Amino acid sequence: MRRFQNRVFVVASFSLGLFAAMPVYAASVQAVSRATWGANGVPSYVNMNIYVPDKLAENPPIVVGCHSCSTPVSSFFNSISGVKAGADKNGFIIILPEATGRNCWDVGTTKSLTHDGGGDTQAVAQMVKYALEKYKGDPKRVYVMGGSSGAMMTQAMLAVYPDIFRAGAARAGVAAGCWADGFDAGQQWSNNCAGGRTSKSAQQWGDLVRGMYPGYTGHRPRLQIFHGTADATINYKNQAEAIKEWTNVLELSETPTSTDMITSGGTTYDRQFWKNECNQTVFEAWSGRNGAHSMAYEADAILAFFGLDKAGGADPETDCSEAAGSGGTGGSGDGSGGDQNVGGAGPAAGSGGASGDGGGVGEGVTVGSGGQPAGGGEVTTTGGSDPSGTSGTSGTSGTSGAADSATSGVGSDSAGESGETGGCAVVAGDSRPKSSYAAVVAMGLALLMLRRRHRNAGRWHVSCR
Repeated sequence: MRRFQNRVFVVASFSLGLFAAMPVYAASVQAVSRATWGANGVPSYVNMNIYVPDKLAENPPIVVGCHSCSTPVSSFFNSISGVKAGADKNGFIIILPEATGRNCWDVGTTKSLTHDGGGDTQAVAQMVKYALEKYKGDPKRVYVMGGSSGAMMTQAMLAVYPDIFRAGAARAGVAAGCWADGFDAGQQWSNNCAGGRTSKSAQQWGDLVRGMYPGYTGHRPRLQIFHGTADATINYKNQAEAIKEWTNVLELSETPTSTDMITSGGTTYDRQFWKNECNQTVFEAWSGRNGAHSMAYEADAILAFFGLDKAGGADPETDCSEAAGSGGTGGSGDGSGGDQNVGGAGPAAGSGGASGDGGGVGEGVTVGSGGQPAGGGEVTTTGGSDPSGTSGTSGTSGTSGAADSATSGVGSDSAGESGETGGCAVVAGDSRPKSSYAAVVAMGLALLMLRRRHRNAGRWHVSCR
């Protein structure tokens, strides 16, 4: 009997140990009440859902995922499983807005295409602000992505709220503002734009975007766009219109910096890349050969473009718009005065140095992390000369931001979206709370101690007979 009891204790303890070692997935998509995220002055049908991984990064980045027409959040979330896996691994948050009961997102009315105009775009912006405050998110690492209507929403968000978003990825969408051409408010649809019949010059597209946030002069978000050449829902011609728009907004040539061809997930893409003056990739256009409307999300490439393919760190794009820095000071001595600093090829030249008395030559170059001169240029200080004077001291170099380059990976994800309507489903996470492990281990130890006491008690009884 005692042997049997011992075996029971051993098996029970072993089983509890295995149970403690098994991960329990807790994270899931959660609805956030409108009162909580501050849904004031925005459409009543827009609701917020959020996915917060169990292992959240410090000051976590945020990705907004926008669903397509008539697609429930649960179906959309399943279609971006690669992005969800990245959130679980690297600790960023996913916001999932929902246009409840609507056919598509409103990206065609003036209120939604105007900064703080009270439309769908403002509702999403308020969700981001709420999440940044609640989870102490990184305001410099907010991104947006989506397919079809969600891709249209992605480009609209970048145009209307460039102050919030750092980058976006849009699959099978249209240029920001295109949907307003022949917009049907009842179905949230534009036959003109969807059919590829809306065309503007690059300057016209750029002016349209700049008019969505009048007076804004700050950083413009970078963008990835994907489109199948055989898309029967949103005509592939919209890819060319988006290229005209965003190259103008980002002050790039319409001719790409480089091109290549890859095959990923069964789709062959012709890719175009544009780099800014700091040699950083800020715009990508992927054309899927014979690709249909609902191609799989290239999750690996999207995460790499956002810089979310690894934990920690900063956004891969440094600000190229910052000034190259202040200039150096002139030389000292009895000679003639020094020349002013000459700015290099960066976004802005250094300011002039003070004139000196001597004639030495000084030069300063600060190199950024990407191997380019800081701020994209060079600051040089040159002193004057005089046979009777002493040489001046060298000027000090100007200061500026670093230069770096963003890279993108390739990959594939599970396919497409459902056309059903509905709410959101509970989705599994990837870790068990530490307190659960401790409780199970303590239970196992208690069982072992009970077995030992039982055995000692039996021995004491024998010795007293």
